[in-house]
Amino acid sequence: MNSVDTAALPSAKGATAGRSHLLEESILPVLNSQRTIGTLGFVWIWIGLAVIIATFQLGAAGVQSLPLWQVVAVILLANVCLALLMTLTADIGTEHGLSFAVYLRAPFGTAGTHLPAIFRGIVAAIWFGIQTYLGALAINGIVEYLTGFSNWALWYAIFAIVQIWNTACGIKAVERLADIAAPAIIAISIWMYYTLDVMAQTQGLNIWNWVGGKEATVLTLFLANMAFWSTLAIDIPNITRFLKLDENTRSFAKRNRRVFLAQLVALPITQTWVAVIGAAAFIAAGNWDPITVIQGSATGLSLIVLLVMVVLAQWSTNNAANLIPAALTFVNAGAPWIGYRSAVVLAGIIGTLSMPWLILDNLFSFLFSYGSFLSAIGGIMVADYFVIRRRRLNVPELYEAHGQFRFLGGVNPAGVLAWLIAGGAAFYSGSWAFVVGLVLGFSLYLLLMWVWVLPRYKQAEITSGYSDRYLATTMGHNWTYTAESGFRRLPTSQLGHDFDRREDL
Repeated sequence: MNSVDTAALPSAKGATAGRSHLLEESILPVLNSQRTIGTLGFVWIWIGLAVIIATFQLGAAGVQSLPLWQVVAVILLANVCLALLMTLTADIGTEHGLSFAVYLRAPFGTAGTHLPAIFRGIVAAIWFGIQTYLGALAINGIVEYLTGFSNWALWYAIFAIVQIWNTACGIKAVERLADIAAPAIIAISIWMYYTLDVMAQTQGLNIWNWVGGKEATVLTLFLANMAFWSTLAIDIPNITRFLKLDENTRSFAKRNRRVFLAQLVALPITQTWVAVIGAAAFIAAGNWDPITVIQGSATGLSLIVLLVMVVLAQWSTNNAANLIPAALTFVNAGAPWIGYRSAVVLAGIIGTLSMPWLILDNLFSFLFSYGSFLSAIGGIMVADYFVIRRRRLNVPELYEAHGQFRFLGGVNPAGVLAWLIAGGAAFYSGSWAFVVGLVLGFSLYLLLMWVWVLPRYKQAEITSGYSDRYLATTMGHNWTYTAESGFRRLPTSQLGHDFDRREDL
């Protein structure tokens, strides 16, 4: 193989105008030289992600029917299983440097990608609004305690602007915040746990032996936790494409070792720990929200420290889990007219217009409603990437309007039909929604591709006999693009500084 492999790549010159609506700097493949997030940085990001208000409620729901030690075991196991699934989809980012929305052009088509991608983007924007509202309440609590002034709407606006600015500065700014926020969150959460444990002991309660009177099965709690991270299970490539890696190795475990450490260790442990705090709050005061419980009795520095943790938790989660995913789906839909920074602003506006203070009253209904359709996308992604294409991907054609991924008028009918059918079935399947959506989406997509789509629309990765020229970091290569040369597949050693400048870095 030549060091610069352009075999089977589309002609770049003269084709740029024809595919311009699929091109924008922030949704181009990230190169190995542009990956800035190290192992500890990714761990910090996951710790910040796991501390969100709904996690407290999962723990509280569990102890109403099971002892806390069983709740811990179930949540830990569920998150390990989910992390394993997430590691599969994460490889799209580590191997090819692609964002979630751009990759969806393969299973859904260059136009069909917008259906599931924008759906996910709007959900992410709404979550941004919810968590900004919670952060604004915490800021308002601090200011009101210190000065007597109260106006949560003002702090919502200011907090939203600060988060949007921080995310718009690029992935390095997001990582810097996580480096500060995660250690602080860990320290404060430990203090929260001991505070709630003391409150329970004063009432003669042992949080590890207490069990509520409701009936619920271990399976129900397990499935609820599996559904919890359906959002990041599908769009984790948005983050892992910036993760430092070991290239030029065929070992999946070695290449993704940083992914394994963060997702198989940091995510399960942090998620379980936060759920324990929610359970402790419910046992001590009958309220699953430990912030409300402690705030009712805390004063002075203790109160301020508690509310600072709330602000940091919402901020760090919003950057990586909400603003970036939403922005990239909007860039994918609006390229080349919508860039990364303007898309981040758009995500903030949509999240605010959703009136998150109203959605918060029906949070779990909201979670399960969209989670049904997102789990189906996860099944389709795994089927397409690992079974249909065997990790090979004709990346340049993802940016070609009239190329391989045009399918039927820009839509891959296998992806769209599998998503709608599996997502609809999951929506009406109750607590089994995540499993139904994932398995049915996986199965239907494979069936429709093998029987209907592949015989009509040839895919170069498959017809080449799964050639290694459709792999990137496994072979120590990168998918590069310049306006002058178009797409090329270059070894990392031949990358110049011309590729380093992009606004999402």
